[in-house]
Amino acid sequence: MIHGHVTAWVLALILFFVALSLNKGGKAKGFKIIQMILRVLYLVIIATGIGLLFSVYKIDVWYILKAVAGLWVIGLFEMILGRVANKRRTSVFWIQFVIAWLLVLYLGFEKLPMSIFNV
Repeated sequence: MIHGHVTAWVLALILFFVALSLNKGGKAKGFKIIQMILRVLYLVIIATGIGLLFSVYKIDVWYILKAVAGLWVIGLFEMILGRVANKRRTSVFWIQFVIAWLLVLYLGFEKLPMSIFNV
């Protein structure tokens, strides 16, 4: 389950940057298609994340913080893509994205014992 979760968010991150480049290149149809695929990947990420959360013997506050930060990242994906599509400023969202992404990576790979490096 961990590998599926990591694979889904790596694909989401790659497709997020592909969508940004498609939008910058003026390819609105390709941007919309990638955005819809990303939304399906969000569901996969959330489903595997919930599965991982319920497979833990004792749910600690760190797991809850990781889940909230993960949902924050997904929300920021959507907010950045929506604002980019409407040609609005995204600088505040990019700062939040970097902070949330680093928090999720720290919690997922360093702080929590159920990491792909510990399995």
